[in-house]
Amino acid sequence: MEKLRDIQDDEIRVIGGKSSKKSRVIGLVIAGLIVLVVVLGFVFTSGESDKAPQPVKTETSEPGLFEGEVVAEPVPVKDERKPFGMQVDSLAAGFCEIRDTVINDIPLKLYIPHNASMSLHIGKMDIKDENVIYTAQAADIRADNKKIVGAFVLAGEPKAWGLSKRGYCASIDGKVTIGVADNSPLFEEAAAKGGHFFRQYPLVDNGRLVENNPKNKAIRRAICERMDEIFMIETLSKESFHDFAQALVDLGVENSVYLVGGEAYGWARDAEGVFHDFGVPGYYGGYKGLPRNTNYIVWRKK
Repeated sequence: MEKLRDIQDDEIRVIGGKSSKKSRVIGLVIAGLIVLVVVLGFVFTSGESDKAPQPVKTETSEPGLFEGEVVAEPVPVKDERKPFGMQVDSLAAGFCEIRDTVINDIPLKLYIPHNASMSLHIGKMDIKDENVIYTAQAADIRADNKKIVGAFVLAGEPKAWGLSKRGYCASIDGKVTIGVADNSPLFEEAAAKGGHFFRQYPLVDNGRLVENNPKNKAIRRAICERMDEIFMIETLSKESFHDFAQALVDLGVENSVYLVGGEAYGWARDAEGVFHDFGVPGYYGGYKGLPRNTNYIVWRKK
């Protein structure tokens, strides 16, 4: 038997004859099949990943006997607001409740009448009349002819006609109404029933701010309605119409019309009868003496 020579490092020895060649062929076939399987798996996997994700099917809930479906009822939103004024015995003597507050950095003073009725007055007010618990100038007067600006009814008697200002305030049969309208039937009703009616700049209409043309700043006053409560309000600093009206809206006022502001004179009496005045006594807007049509909103004890 021929002795095999040693294999050098750069040589490969093939062991076997035909059977060895057959084994190599089978090995190549198996390797090819493995490669084919890997390629096909990659193709199918890539195809699946390109598809959009399928939604998860949600089971339909059915009410059970012990854990039935509970339908939540809507919870009503409570109005947590309250009237500003205190509760007062209807038999108590009339007075004006005076309160201070601050809205949007604007200092305000509220005058809330109790057991009192509102009317209008033309001419000088009697400062000694203790039945008057609040008074302030109501409608403005024209600078040229000194007539009342806008429609005005005094105790059933029309004193002026006009629509220069859309805001109005009426007191008829003891009820005070504040609103905004080009034409209000309350003018005729006040004339027919001995009531009172005047017009002024509108400030708040159903909770919405009303813009006005004057852009100057001054002490501002208004009569307001909030939660069926009527009260007057005054700024303690000079403000624009816009900022004043915005403060009223933020205060929750629903309707409001202007009262003559600036240095116009007025006063109030509190529950102890203490006298509180505002404005400048004898100030007539540069006019010498009180103009004959100067008019006032007046709250008197019932």
